[in-house]
Amino acid sequence: MGKRSRLVIKVGTGVLTGDGQDLSLEGMGNLVRQIAALLGGGHQVLLVSSGAIAAGRARLTVRPPRGDIPSKQMLAAVGQHVLMQTYDQLFGDHGITVAQTLLTKGDLRDRQGYLNARTTLIGLVEHGVLPIINENDVVAVDEIRVQPGRAADGAGREDDRLFGENDNLAAMVANLVDADLLVNLTNTGGLYTSDPRHDPAARLIPEVRRINHCIEALAGGAGTRQGTGGMRTKIEAAKLATASGIAVVIAPGSEPDVLVRLAAGETIGTRFHPAVSRREARKRWILSAITSRAALHVDAGAAAAIRHRGRSLLAAGVREVSGRFQRGDPVGVIGPGGERIACGLVSYDAAELHRIAGRHSGGIADVLGHSYGEEVIHRNNLVLLDPLPGEAGAQLPAGDAET
Repeated sequence: MGKRSRLVIKVGTGVLTGDGQDLSLEGMGNLVRQIAALLGGGHQVLLVSSGAIAAGRARLTVRPPRGDIPSKQMLAAVGQHVLMQTYDQLFGDHGITVAQTLLTKGDLRDRQGYLNARTTLIGLVEHGVLPIINENDVVAVDEIRVQPGRAADGAGREDDRLFGENDNLAAMVANLVDADLLVNLTNTGGLYTSDPRHDPAARLIPEVRRINHCIEALAGGAGTRQGTGGMRTKIEAAKLATASGIAVVIAPGSEPDVLVRLAAGETIGTRFHPAVSRREARKRWILSAITSRAALHVDAGAAAAIRHRGRSLLAAGVREVSGRFQRGDPVGVIGPGGERIACGLVSYDAAELHRIAGRHSGGIADVLGHSYGEEVIHRNNLVLLDPLPGEAGAQLPAGDAET
């Protein structure tokens, strides 16, 4: 990893409880200490944490008589603030401010929810705050649904649910914030040739360059009755993240200083290589605007700033708005001579841009009553279409800072 990498760390209930019934302060303290070291080393971290139901079960003196979904949602409601209070105290001892973020996958599938979550999470990490993210179990039931064939008596641990919808949420968050690495801390500690809980001859697979049918079958893919230690959703999550250009590591949460050692480049657990580079994945998405009629026509000064100085597009440089588009859509950027010079992800919708085109950035809030930032298209979200002398093909502009 680079000196200032952005990591999403997912930790499961078994790691937080040490495979017991209640949250382990020793185990959580060890996790917090390692994350504090990463933050102190200049990395940005987002933590996706399970554990709310386990915390709620420990807090109630009279446990609910049922193990059905409503009962577990109640436990999650009780335990979520306990979990956050514990994290707040532990991270506070290291001078780290935390922010609770409850999400559902539906929030991230909705356009406005996606953009608002992205803006908030990136803003938090850029200001040195640690977001602690969890599935909102009060309204989302995928994470706590009882496994078919299991007794729903309420006496089991939080693992008595479908494995790891937080795994998929972590992958979606990693994609949302353009993470460099997703680390999934588990009790199994990686992908094995067979289930290590039942086969002493099971061997760890240290590296996966491509997630194919064989890898999916090892993890318990379609048509497979048993995976290698609850790996199915972890591999699904790795497939989602690597397709977005994000590296993934599944590693043992009990391994001493596992996060610090991973950050230092040590091989632990199973590493999944990105299917494409992050830059290429983002470029493909942005370049989908090439055939779109949605475009912003800019003046000569804005065109020069974008093409030659790697600058963002500001409202003052926009002269005309064409087509219909929503905030976050890819649109074309047209120069004063009618040439398409770039594509980018726009921060305002078409109706808003009609109102603020040609205005200075400081006046956006006065016109609209709100602001999503000074940039109409941020330079990180721009791809040049016309190569400069000596360059070949579309590229991100000079000075781009992938974050």
